[in-house]
This record gives sequence, C-alpha cells and structure tokens, in this order.
Amino acid sequence: MPGEHDEELTAESTPGFKVGEKKTIDEYQQLDAQDESLRKWKESLGLGSTANSISDPNDPRLCIILSLGLEVEGRSDIIIDLSNPGAVDTLKDKPFTIKEGVQFRMKVTFKVQHQILAGLKYLQVVKRGPLSDKHQEMVGSYGPSTVEKPFYEKKFETETAPSGMMGRGHYTATSRFVDDDNKEYLSFKWAFDVKKDW
Repeated sequence: MPGEHDEELTAESTPGFKVGEKKTIDEYQQLDAQDESLRKWKESLGLGSTANSISDPNDPRLCIILSLGLEVEGRSDIIIDLSNPGAVDTLKDKPFTIKEGVQFRMKVTFKVQHQILAGLKYLQVVKRGPLSDKHQEMVGSYGPSTVEKPFYEKKFETETAPSGMMGRGHYTATSRFVDDDNKEYLSFKWAFDVKKDW
C-alpha cells in the first residue's frame, strides 16, 4: 500500500518513455490484422486464435506470483514458494544460505489472468546493517496464461554473491512486483545468509 514501502523501493522511470494506452484483449484482437509486426506482438502475448485462457473468473487478480527462485550451477535450485496464502509471512524468519562469491541467477514464475499485464517489474532492496543495495529488473508484458502455457518464467541477469569477511553475514531483503502504472502485485520481506560454504 502507498506509504508503507521504503522510498527507495519505487520503480525508476525511463526518461522519454510514456506508458501506452491500456486496451482490453478484445480491443487488441480487433486491431489491424494487416499489420505483421502487430500480429507477431499479439502472438507473443498469447493472443492468437488458439489461446485457451485459464483465468479463474472467481479470482480478480491480474498477476499471481507463484515462486521466486535462486539458480546456482551444480546445485539444486532454492525455491521460495509464494503461491499459498500466508507463504510470505514467515520468509524473513527463515533465511537460506548462499556460499560467498558464487554466481547465481534469480528467476520468477507467475500466472497472468483476464487481461494483458503490461510492464511487470521486479524491485528489490537488500540491506545489511546501514548499507543497502537497490535492484530493478524488467520482467516484461504478457497475455493471460493458457492451457498451452499455464505459467511464465523469467530468469534475471547473473549476479555474484558478496565474499570475504566484509561480505559474509546476514542480509534482509524487501521485494516488490509492480507494473507500468506502479500497481503492486506482491510485496514481501525475506532474508539470506552469506557464508564460507553451503
């Protein structure tokens, strides 16, 4: 909710970028069929004639974040399940361990319902003591999930865990998923420990 988040956890705007006019799926379907690039864009969003939406009419949410994961080569993924009610409530009290200096990549799985999701972004602030680090990742725009593609997965850029005596320790993080209109779909706090070994 507005006012409850750190000021540093707001989406950065891109100079010169203007959010386009929102349209319904039906409106997009009626747009110029002769425009090849528009046709390909609609197909990339799953808006082709074969799309079988699996939107739940009893669930008004546009975007449902299912999980946040951490990939490290040669190890099993660390998955934070966000799909169950109350799943985010205990995350900050159950830190996971990352080995210092390893390269890792975060990934998110999510479902889209009812309409096109435009400009989903992942915002994160990681803190250790008085120090903080802000990160923003563009996830993208997506059409409603379908029988053929029941969920989406987006892998982020590779990062390197802190290392050395100054890098090891306990970290807390706040994460948010927002769209182009800064509408929030999920916000949660979590924690991890950077150690010499797993």
